[in-house]
Amino acid sequence: MLKKIVLIALAILIFGCTKNNKENKSQVNNIATLEYEVKATLGEGAIWNYKTQELYWVDIEGKQLNIYNPKTKKNRVLATTSRIGTVVPFSEKEAIVALEDGVHKINLETGKSSLFTDMKSELPESRLNDGKCDPAGRFWVGSMHFNQIKGKANLYTITSENELQKKIDSVTISNGIVWTSDKKTMYYIDTPTSSIKSYEYDNKTGEIYNEKIAVQIPESLGFPDGMTIDNENMLWVGMWNGNAVICFNPNTGKVISKIIVPAHNVTSCAFGGENLDELFITTARVDMTEGELKQYPLAGSIFKFKTSVKGVKSNFYKENKPTK
Repeated sequence: MLKKIVLIALAILIFGCTKNNKENKSQVNNIATLEYEVKATLGEGAIWNYKTQELYWVDIEGKQLNIYNPKTKKNRVLATTSRIGTVVPFSEKEAIVALEDGVHKINLETGKSSLFTDMKSELPESRLNDGKCDPAGRFWVGSMHFNQIKGKANLYTITSENELQKKIDSVTISNGIVWTSDKKTMYYIDTPTSSIKSYEYDNKTGEIYNEKIAVQIPESLGFPDGMTIDNENMLWVGMWNGNAVICFNPNTGKVISKIIVPAHNVTSCAFGGENLDELFITTARVDMTEGELKQYPLAGSIFKFKTSVKGVKSNFYKENKPTK
């Protein structure tokens, strides 16, 4: 009997060690690699232009729109007139950018920008932050107070007719936003809430309703920042103070996988590459101690991780010009 108990205990020990080794090996393999070294102060707003095969991203505090080509490993920088919260593709020669006074069109060849949607009255002591286009081509963009005062920010939509609509008020740091492939659900992040909310979404009208918490994130994982979605409708979220991108299942609220990033503040991510199976990741150097900067000298750089799933094509802004 004693011999049998010893054998069972030994089997449990071996199984446990094997399982832990597999988990540790898997965790080690889930590490993003350096794609482009740069010391961005606040890298953000990653979005893949599938038409040009380029990564658009911004350095908010550096006041820069960046266009990175993975094939040539070259990064083109366009200076902006104020802090730039995010960018979305528009045409072959233009993009839409969110600046401090509103939304601008920027010429991707000359770098010159012009005010498209004036939002000065909506942004007292605030600036625009993250945003994306919905499947119909509307531009959704949120704001944040410079001092991050609770409830002083909002989420807006700029329609294809350039009409400004307030969608959600009393948020604090408006961040990641995505839509499911069936165009029926929108997911949205207000970072300090540590949650991802879901809304029923009407693609025809742009209306959202029936707010629910899809994922509640423990602070031990960091704070949710920018977000993208894959072709299975799973959510990939950059974790501020979390050193990682985490994939969440919005149907269960559970963690599916975690990609370790050699940077403390992970801000956004976007599926790119010819097959949309390469996850490009932006990071920041702000809000880091001297010790953390020594520990993570590559903070502010662009990282990449090859995924087993594919992303979806990004939505471009669709403008409906009034007929004369």
